[in-house]
Amino acid sequence: MSMSTRLTNYLKDKKVDYELVQHTHSLNSLSSAIAADVPAMQVAKAVILEDHEGRKLMAVLPAINKISLSILSDSLNRGLHLAKEQAVYPMFDDCEHGAIPPVAAAYNMDVVYDDLLLQSKDIYFEAGDHSHLVHVSHKDFSRLVSGAKHLRFSHEVFH
Repeated sequence: MSMSTRLTNYLKDKKVDYELVQHTHSLNSLSSAIAADVPAMQVAKAVILEDHEGRKLMAVLPAINKISLSILSDSLNRGLHLAKEQAVYPMFDDCEHGAIPPVAAAYNMDVVYDDLLLQSKDIYFEAGDHSHLVHVSHKDFSRLVSGAKHLRFSHEVFH
């Protein structure tokens, strides 16, 4: 496997130019950044959250950052917590477990993006497996997140 079918079709439909970057097998977005030798701040990762009613939300932030559930919950006026992995896997059935592409529209999901991602010249993200990243320009990433909610809700883990 390389790229998720839904992601491939979505990028093609939206006429987004991208490059597929192969790297050694990795366990998460941060290790993908290291394996692909790209700045971790430019790698977008997806975190799936849910509220007390079971409504899912994809939060997208830099791979090097940690999500602040309290900031996000307060800002969106929703009590959010991490979704259980077993509930997430069926939502991304064309992806390897844990390799979620942070393009929520391809999966018909609500989304919020961290403003920090819009500061990067280029963006990389999981393609749906643990051996490829999708590389898009700032311009194309901005088009992908156009109209989505965005705010600052993460902080850097490593300094």
